[in-house]
Amino acid sequence: MEYHEIIEEGVEPVSPVGQYFNSSALCIYIIGVIEFEVPIHGLLMQAMSLLKHVFLPINPRFSSIMVQNKKGEKRWKKVDINLKEHVRTPIFPKTLESNDKWFQDYLSRISMEELPQSKPLWEVHIVNSPTSDAHGSVIFKLHHALGDGYSLMGALLSCLQRADDPSLPLSFPTLKPSNQESKSTKGICSSFSWLLSSAFYTVADFGWSMLKSSIINDEKTPIRSGNVGVEFQPISISTMAFSIHQVSDIKSRLGVTINDVVTGIVFYGTRLYMEQMNSKSKTAESTALVLLNTRNIEGYQSINDMLNTKAKAPWGNKISFLHVPIPKLKQSRSSNPLEFIWEAHNIIKRKKQSLAVPLTGTLLEMEGKFRGQEAVAKHIYGTVSNSSAVISNLVGPLQQMALANHPVKGLYFTLAGGPESLVISIMSYMGVLRVTFKTEKDFIDEQKLKSCMQSAFQKILKATKEISDKTRY
Repeated sequence: MEYHEIIEEGVEPVSPVGQYFNSSALCIYIIGVIEFEVPIHGLLMQAMSLLKHVFLPINPRFSSIMVQNKKGEKRWKKVDINLKEHVRTPIFPKTLESNDKWFQDYLSRISMEELPQSKPLWEVHIVNSPTSDAHGSVIFKLHHALGDGYSLMGALLSCLQRADDPSLPLSFPTLKPSNQESKSTKGICSSFSWLLSSAFYTVADFGWSMLKSSIINDEKTPIRSGNVGVEFQPISISTMAFSIHQVSDIKSRLGVTINDVVTGIVFYGTRLYMEQMNSKSKTAESTALVLLNTRNIEGYQSINDMLNTKAKAPWGNKISFLHVPIPKLKQSRSSNPLEFIWEAHNIIKRKKQSLAVPLTGTLLEMEGKFRGQEAVAKHIYGTVSNSSAVISNLVGPLQQMALANHPVKGLYFTLAGGPESLVISIMSYMGVLRVTFKTEKDFIDEQKLKSCMQSAFQKILKATKEISDKTRY
């Protein structure tokens, strides 16, 4: 079926970030996977109804294509949509033993496929075949130009209900730091010192970020091939899980935050993998590009609140990035893995004093006005390709969800289409932290990487308990 334009006077302009992510330099997708604990053979008709009556009305972009006028300005243009062209139902072999590989290969393959620009930029894949992780799965593929992870998670949650009682709202973990200090309680001297530190860190971080985005590349290591055209190479997607209870235990014993612990584990596990693959790379100069939600809000707003013009957490791509050096695997850190937690804690604490993130956003906005959105997209492409890894995270609900009365067992996401060899995505759901690895296939050994992450977690957990035992006695 062809898509026929609907004549409308007020077509919505595409945001600058939306244009960056759908350009000749970049084409970024968000891949989300919902796993079910029961068979989903009858889900197709229910899913079609949800897509038509709940998903599409959420935002006009879901039934729009991106068009460009004679001036080069891009707009979202409403079109007629045939849902059957956006929903796939792949058939897998009937043997459970082979389904895991089939599912992983299928997920990797569709993540690399480019969505046609002549249709709204999303699709859904309903996988009825069971795997070792679930009785069935639903894969959402959405173009990043439609919105960021926060927006799209809000849209997804609007299609889901709380499994135990649909009339009750879902709740989410709090993201408050363990030690909050009000600026109003600081004395004049300490406030002046904080301002000086903030100014210094802002200049240092912003300057380093500009250099990393332009002329300074990370070294080639087992997590960064540095090859031209990495975004067109085959990828592999795999996951592992950590207990939030155990992560919270580490957090409480060390007096840090959940983010500190998770970041420390990821950095330590990454360095262990680099050391195993090439011992010299354990001290290589490597940088993680951390994607940040710039909305100043905790939890998720309703879709109606997001779409409000005065919303505190509006729909769209409200994200920025932050360069974070991956701590080197020195001898002291090998003998005491908790140093990775402390290092992560200090880095995150220091970065909070810096205004580099909003300055970066302002710079990109100015560059877009003077040089155009394609130039900014190339700038972002260089920023990502010069780094060693991309890290992103989302907060999921504490309670179990259900889609059309089918209980959701697990939930995870990743990013695809970027020029990096490694993406690490982290998502919480029902007391579990799901870590997803999108890796450059035949370059990164994903099984060994997962093994190193598990080893890092166990070593940090053991070291934390040993410290607590020594303190107790």
